[in-house]
Amino acid sequence: MQVYAAGSLREAFTELVRSGACEPATLTFGAAGLLRERIERGEQAQVFASADLSQPERLARQGGWMAPVVFTRNSLCALVATHVEIRSATLLDTLLDPEVRVGTSTPNSDPSGDYAWALFDKADALRPGAGTLLKAKALQLTGAADSPRAPAGLGTYAWVMAQGWADVFLTYRTNALAACEERSDLRMLELPAELQVGARYGASCRDDAPPSVRAWLSALLSTPVQQILVRHGFEAA
Repeated sequence: MQVYAAGSLREAFTELVRSGACEPATLTFGAAGLLRERIERGEQAQVFASADLSQPERLARQGGWMAPVVFTRNSLCALVATHVEIRSATLLDTLLDPEVRVGTSTPNSDPSGDYAWALFDKADALRPGAGTLLKAKALQLTGAADSPRAPAGLGTYAWVMAQGWADVFLTYRTNALAACEERSDLRMLELPAELQVGARYGASCRDDAPPSVRAWLSALLSTPVQQILVRHGFEAA
């Protein structure tokens, strides 16, 4: 069974298969937009688990794929280098500081980048012009086909921050938690309420998928799987 899944699901989905909560599968991870493009080019994924709904919905509109179901949730937060003085209440001021390098993933290729852009739109509503400035200064460091790759065994976000490419990186809460476990010189900062952005993860399978594949998809909503997802920092569906 071929399962394509968003990169932020790597640790959780690996455990799902290893623990037996889901049947054995070959797991392929990457930015959801890039995975969707690979499927459109003919790669034979049977299950597609995206960090948003728009990517699997696009496949469903084209035909041959079921409408996605929401199976877990995540949220955006700030991964911060410890040398940066920042609090949730001053996050927007810090992001707008010309001296502070703000990292994001790549919009359209990776839903994480799209969620960062949604945060910038919220900033613009609070402070007209802020969104335009943030989109212009944001460093799109991950999620594109040509983005630099972390060496084997290293987490993408901990590695990017270790290179000194960003002072603040807007990413999923799950990614930030993993990066902070990997490096003690990083910390996670929750977004203030007015800038919070939630992420709904959608999963789909092919219309002609056999019962075993449909069962794999259904298992994502089972109690054992939901418990594993929550343990990895996700929210229950």
